[in-house]
Amino acid sequence: MKTTSKVPVVTKKMLLPFILITSLFALWGFANAVTDPMVSAFKKVLELSNTQASMVQMAFYGGYFCMALPAAMFMRKYSYKVGVLIGLGLFATGALLFYPAAVTEQFWFFCLGLYILTFGLAFLETAANPYALAMGAKETATQRLNLAQAFNPVGLIAGILIAKFFVAEKLQSDDYENFAALDSVKKAAITASDLAVIRDPYVILGLVLIGFFVLFLVSKMPQNSTEGKMPSIKETFKDLAKNKKYALGVLAQILYVGAQIMCWTYIYQYVEGLVNTGVFKESYITVFGTEVLKDGFYYQIIAFLLFVVGRAIGTAMLRFMSAGKLLSGFAVLAIVFVLGTIFIDGMFGLYSLVGVSFCLSLMFPTIYGIALDGLTEDQSKVGSAGLIMAIVGGALMPPLQGLIIDMGGTGVSDTTIMGVSEINFSFILPFLCFVYIAWYGYMVFKKYEAGVITT
Repeated sequence: MKTTSKVPVVTKKMLLPFILITSLFALWGFANAVTDPMVSAFKKVLELSNTQASMVQMAFYGGYFCMALPAAMFMRKYSYKVGVLIGLGLFATGALLFYPAAVTEQFWFFCLGLYILTFGLAFLETAANPYALAMGAKETATQRLNLAQAFNPVGLIAGILIAKFFVAEKLQSDDYENFAALDSVKKAAITASDLAVIRDPYVILGLVLIGFFVLFLVSKMPQNSTEGKMPSIKETFKDLAKNKKYALGVLAQILYVGAQIMCWTYIYQYVEGLVNTGVFKESYITVFGTEVLKDGFYYQIIAFLLFVVGRAIGTAMLRFMSAGKLLSGFAVLAIVFVLGTIFIDGMFGLYSLVGVSFCLSLMFPTIYGIALDGLTEDQSKVGSAGLIMAIVGGALMPPLQGLIIDMGGTGVSDTTIMGVSEINFSFILPFLCFVYIAWYGYMVFKKYEAGVITT
């Protein structure tokens, strides 16, 4: 029996570098959260179709998918620090491109900015995740990554608050039911004003990122041990393909990201379904004695807060339970919540959907740590790219859920499936994702971790 009770998660020597790396997790969390509401914002301001507006997400996830492997190839030759600097540079460039995009009022220019921005995010995530794993003892690697990832939802919460109160609330085009019918002069003035509102958070973010770039540039960071060496990439791919824990982990990550985006994106439609069925009969509901507007935004905020709490609890529990066993347990709890989301009518179904976020909290870094466990540093760099490319699950799976919701028409509760509303039934997809993740965690526990206790 092996114990890690005296092994620190982060040593004093690595504390400052670890803090710097951890800050990156909040930065890309902010970028993810602030971008999601831009789909509807661009649709209204620039008078786009749903298909055209969806290019925001296509550009965002496309950048991740296209750049993750090149980023890993680059870092096989150079250090993680160089990868972080390039990531920050691309991140800042993409964000600052929102300024000329707003001036020209060209939608493709905004999409280009997002595309380049996520080139930077791909570099950062491909570098920062394995870098956090490597900043200490192997026994505490997954705990260390969970600790770093705990700051990602802090960025998420900040991003959605900015998007709600400093972007969505200030868009003048939302004040007009038929914005397209306004005269050209007034419409042009409102469009310019609204695009400036959309632009400002990104420009400010770009300036902040330049500051982080300088901070990382002058800071002394630990170097990776294989720096400058170039093992055969062909052999690396072969080794990863033969590694069952890694290969199945990539699929688990694809399904996790898909489930996360589905549960967070369609919470708004779930609330809409409750309004349509008369559960919400007034414009406001009372929560702990306070009147709260019936808006999915508030429930998403609660979901994000539960995500933070779950990450903290999960990270602490990793000191006492193996990663695979804990992952499986959280996935089983997520299955229970999703079944409540599907089959329980009314507010308790909504509470179940919000509760899923508690279970989501542990999954990304834990799957990541499990999949990369035991790999050489060179394999970890390439393997990290596969796990970052798995983020594409967030682009592939939500449209499938949308197809289920549209089965009865454009509304969210036009028909019933298996006795429940179509919006409720659509969460069968996250249910299937969690079933696989629960199996993966259990398989890892039984095959790789049985008899190992981390306390």
